[in-house]
Amino acid sequence: MSRVVLASASPARLATLRAAGIHPDVVVSGVDESLVRESDPALLVSRLAARKAHAVVEKLGADPGPEEPPLRVWVLGCDSVLAFDGEILGRPADAADAVRRWQRMRGGSGVLHTGHCLVELGSGTAVERAVETTVHFAELADEEIEAYVATGEPLEVAGAFTVDGLGGPYVTGVEGDHHNVVGLSLPVLREMFAELGVAWHRLWPRSTGAGGSATLRSSQGPALEAGGAEDDEPAQGPEPAR
Repeated sequence: MSRVVLASASPARLATLRAAGIHPDVVVSGVDESLVRESDPALLVSRLAARKAHAVVEKLGADPGPEEPPLRVWVLGCDSVLAFDGEILGRPADAADAVRRWQRMRGGSGVLHTGHCLVELGSGTAVERAVETTVHFAELADEEIEAYVATGEPLEVAGAFTVDGLGGPYVTGVEGDHHNVVGLSLPVLREMFAELGVAWHRLWPRSTGAGGSATLRSSQGPALEAGGAEDDEPAQGPEPAR
């Protein structure tokens, strides 16, 4: 028996995990990100991700409980920032700030950093990773920037952009894992679970179908036969918070 807990209020992170076959519970950490100061973006997101994960571990309690068979519980904390032109950018302060940022970013490139911290309840074993993805921005006219900011989407995300929402047409390309830009890196998360001795497919919810065959329940669409050829992941949902 196993349980994954996502220490994040981001619907996009939740949608990304669900699309990959993981259906976590959500427990928001309540960590005040403004209290963490760090000039290195990779270290900053790593520290924030760890704080979020450990804060939720404390909320849940260190003991996963006396269930039989024993329940294994993992808590995942994440945090993202955009590094652009030597500056670390979280969420913009307001619409005017978002407009100014896009006027600087248009036609340029930045690096989206996401920190991941995976903690196993009970043992307290933790695995941390920081992942970076280069993002290339389109050359936008002022009118396009103002229209995008007016939607409100840029005000809710680190770096003032998304790749899986209204901001998608304004990103000309990424170098690295695009899931990382949405809010977490699935390939890296798979490696983190492997380090804890857990194969990714063991986290998929399974049930027994007619005739006793094992089936994998997809978050969208019909059940898929485990090990079948129909293995395309559904698209991620829009990212309102990183």
